[in-house]
Amino acid sequence: MTRQPLVARRAEELLGTPVIATAPVAGGDIATSTRLRLSDGTTALMKTLPHAPEDFFTDEAEGLRWLGQPAAAGGAQVPEVLGADHECLIIRWIEPGKQSVDAAAAFGRELAATHAAGADRFGLERDGYIGRLPLPNRPTETWAEFYAVRRVLPYLKLARDRGAVDDRDAATIEAVVARLPDLVPDEPPARLHGDLWNGNVLWGLDGRVWLIDPAAYGGHREVDLAMLALFGLPHLPRVLDAYDEVAPLADGWQDRAALHQIFPLLVHACHFGGGYAARAAQAASTYV
Repeated sequence: MTRQPLVARRAEELLGTPVIATAPVAGGDIATSTRLRLSDGTTALMKTLPHAPEDFFTDEAEGLRWLGQPAAAGGAQVPEVLGADHECLIIRWIEPGKQSVDAAAAFGRELAATHAAGADRFGLERDGYIGRLPLPNRPTETWAEFYAVRRVLPYLKLARDRGAVDDRDAATIEAVVARLPDLVPDEPPARLHGDLWNGNVLWGLDGRVWLIDPAAYGGHREVDLAMLALFGLPHLPRVLDAYDEVAPLADGWQDRAALHQIFPLLVHACHFGGGYAARAAQAASTYV
């Protein structure tokens, strides 16, 4: 590791601790990541993004802290937040390790405990971000309403505005929105990661699974599980079996996975275009 003076100086201003070395970290579609070695022996990860919204990193920090609250009672692990402001986020470094069946089973049980910690309502007291996009979180009384007006419809509109979805596919997605009250089971709000795809699940050298980059809010627990399945996760069947053993899921949850994948597919359509909107419409067509 060498030392990038500008990066090191910014981290020192936030942490109040000298930075003795820095190194770029590969990966990540949005922010620039840098590994830091501090004078007290701590290794940290610093994320920066030029011209980020004022609350971009502080919102992520709050999401990590909120998800981390159940960890002491057996919930999923999240990195400790060391510092955050409008320019950057610094979290404790998690050394990557190997994927294993045992870690997957433990993660399934831990994720169930995090979900069970719950939320006051469907939504959150503040809006957030998913990727580079704003994430509306104003609470509603039911999950069906929240999923319709805070998740599916806003991103369907944005995808249309960006030319990423055609009228036929949009009509299919709108049709399933009207049926949501009859399709989703009634459960209390769970404490969700909110953007739980494979890239935000870190298998640590300590043999544990860690969650990073949340878009946290109170929602239906099947959303996190559907997103894990959408883009694949090593040993996913073991994760789901362990989850269901300690927190049994409602009948038919596997059949509803595609329903809860409409939202992340629309988010990807807004970010990347391509065939994601068509995939969202295909998922929706199962229910209309």
